[in-house]
Amino acid sequence: MNYREKIGTKENPLVLKTPPLSSEFSMHVDEKEGQDILVCTVGKTILHYDIRSIEHLHKMLQEHGDWMLMGSKDEKAATKEGTVEHWARASDNPIGGWYGLKKNYRGRFGMYMPPLMEHLGLAEIEHNKRNNRMRAL
Repeated sequence: MNYREKIGTKENPLVLKTPPLSSEFSMHVDEKEGQDILVCTVGKTILHYDIRSIEHLHKMLQEHGDWMLMGSKDEKAATKEGTVEHWARASDNPIGGWYGLKKNYRGRFGMYMPPLMEHLGLAEIEHNKRNNRMRAL
């Protein structure tokens, strides 16, 4: 799938809201070392995620078959097993580790990827103040 059309570019990024609908952030596709990556901008903070995470997360959620807690932790914080955040850094995921690509900014996958998945029509997410879950569509 051509994600540039649906997610946007640096000049025209997609603007999304966090799951609790409390903050805005942007997402776009860019290239790094010859590979497409997702660039997530939160205020002045810039995070990079492996673009393969979109399809890998969707497949994992389909196989899970039910709601899954998103979780959201900084890179240095421990994650709760059974959450999207834990899966996104686990050694047994499809890439064998972190989907976050920028050292010291590899976390928060469970905060920023679910709204993108919802926008792409791949997942349904909850919009509570805390403890949000998601599931594949």
